[in-house]
Amino acid sequence: MLISIIRTFILYLFILLALRIMGKRQLSEMQTSELVITLMMSDIAVIPMSNTSQPLLSGVIPILILISLEIIFSVLMLKSGKFRNIVCGSPEMVIRDGEILQKQMRRLRMTTEDLCVQLRQQGIFSLDDVQYCIVETNGDISVLEKPDKRVPTASELGVYIPDKGIEVVVINDSRYLSNSINLCNLTREWVDNTLKENNLTVDDVFIMTANRNGEYKIIRRDMP
Repeated sequence: MLISIIRTFILYLFILLALRIMGKRQLSEMQTSELVITLMMSDIAVIPMSNTSQPLLSGVIPILILISLEIIFSVLMLKSGKFRNIVCGSPEMVIRDGEILQKQMRRLRMTTEDLCVQLRQQGIFSLDDVQYCIVETNGDISVLEKPDKRVPTASELGVYIPDKGIEVVVINDSRYLSNSINLCNLTREWVDNTLKENNLTVDDVFIMTANRNGEYKIIRRDMP
């Protein structure tokens, strides 16, 4: 039993490392080749986990081969658009100038219900509002609404919006987040001085957010 636990832990760490090397994203964002390799790695890893008579290398070596193939395929796809289209396919337009392209939808085996569900997930509840709709290679859709349905931008309205940068969490549950502090071009000293101005210590703070302009918000920790 102990051997199974140790082997499972080792393979778990190895799969995590493999996915980090691949540098991939959420399952819904994976391309076809990435998804296939991820599923194959999980199946291969199960064999030495459940069967302790199998050497651990019987799982590690095939996974290393799959990682190598994915890296090679990624390089080839970067260098060759044709190869990328063969492996991943290409985006397909299903609505052009407000007209549904029925042949394209049949070729993609996509029903109008499927299309409407994905449109609603993007906050669009009427087909009449859509000018262009493209099915991407990962199955998601990209939508451009008709001009009269689009939200106007600040530049179109002639409104100036100051750039405050991004707001990040610099203290979380009484812990400094150094990467976030650096991200908004602030310093640990600035955070400490801000806490001192508010008569607080880091132990008093549940969440503190800030942006590069030095604007901040502090949520105090509840008293036990």
